[in-house]
Amino acid sequence: MRIGILAGEASGDILGSRVLAGLRSRYPDLVVEGIGGPLMAAQGLDSMFPMERLSVMGFVEPLKRLPELLRIRGAVYRHFRDNPPDLFLGIDSPDFNLRLERKLRKAGVRTAHLVSPTVWAWRAGRMKGISRAVDRMLCLFPFELPIYAEHGVAASFVGHPLADEIPPEVDAAAARAELGLRGEGRLLALLPGSRGGEVGLLAPLFLQAAAELAKRHPDLHFVLPAANEEREAQLQHILGTFPGLPLTLVSGQSREVMAAADAVLLASGTATLEATLLNRPMVVAYRMAPLSWALVSRLVKTPFAALPNILAGRALVPELIQDAATVDNVVAELEPLLLGQGAAEAQRDAFSAIHTDLALGFAVHAADALIATIEGRA
Repeated sequence: MRIGILAGEASGDILGSRVLAGLRSRYPDLVVEGIGGPLMAAQGLDSMFPMERLSVMGFVEPLKRLPELLRIRGAVYRHFRDNPPDLFLGIDSPDFNLRLERKLRKAGVRTAHLVSPTVWAWRAGRMKGISRAVDRMLCLFPFELPIYAEHGVAASFVGHPLADEIPPEVDAAAARAELGLRGEGRLLALLPGSRGGEVGLLAPLFLQAAAELAKRHPDLHFVLPAANEEREAQLQHILGTFPGLPLTLVSGQSREVMAAADAVLLASGTATLEATLLNRPMVVAYRMAPLSWALVSRLVKTPFAALPNILAGRALVPELIQDAATVDNVVAELEPLLLGQGAAEAQRDAFSAIHTDLALGFAVHAADALIATIEGRA
């Protein structure tokens, strides 16, 4: 079996390596070509270009790098057009991969895409392009399947690798010991995002709420992970305006921080899924610049912002978005979770069910879906 594959960033390299391991367990002589990182290289990929050349974010940087990106995509297309693989798999990076997949499919190559674009939340018009680009979409969440069925696109729910990786029961005491927090009482984790703009808007709100909670609950301690050195410097500067707050600033280790906590206050984003799988009660809060909010609020079609609510299909965790993200509201929603009232237990029960639904065995199911695509099966 010969597979073409392309991942443009580190998260895609992780997913791709697991998919390739699943395929190689059944096809030991699997041949892999395309672009990926060190984890995919360990599964036999000799990358045509360094994956880092595709790892661009934002609006300006991709435009500055556009000639190089187009040159790389053109080279990959010509290679697989002239030497067709059994299947080409694009992993995430939809702006880059879907155009490549569409051209390859038109040239007669079977194609699949792993990680559905968020067509269920906004820009549903992208489904037309997706239907022309892929023979099969591999979805990480079950709620994504109906929209593909509606548009006649073959799709498979393959589970989420994080649900396989995180055990159903996480040891909070061990996480606290790893972080040096053995003697602390109740612990609230604060995760105001990983980007500078997010932290600038959310960290002051989160810390103001923490200061109010500290007045009411003297045994409460706070722990705040910094995503990188830049965010750590930014957070240290903001913390200077909160002297005496019982808080530990940690470099990285966001998963360990959430695992150690009794509850979590965090920005809307992928961290909410991790908190769900760690079975930690949470409150989600988010703010953005007024102009950005005016645009986004008109585009987004889903009634919920947080993944646990989308997965549950109901308002499972509190969402405090934009004007609702106030100190009073944050404190009011967090206190019942910290005091061990029924709200925390209700969240935990639902999180356990979500974990079970997502822990399918990602590598095996992804490999099954790709083999079915190659063989032309439903």
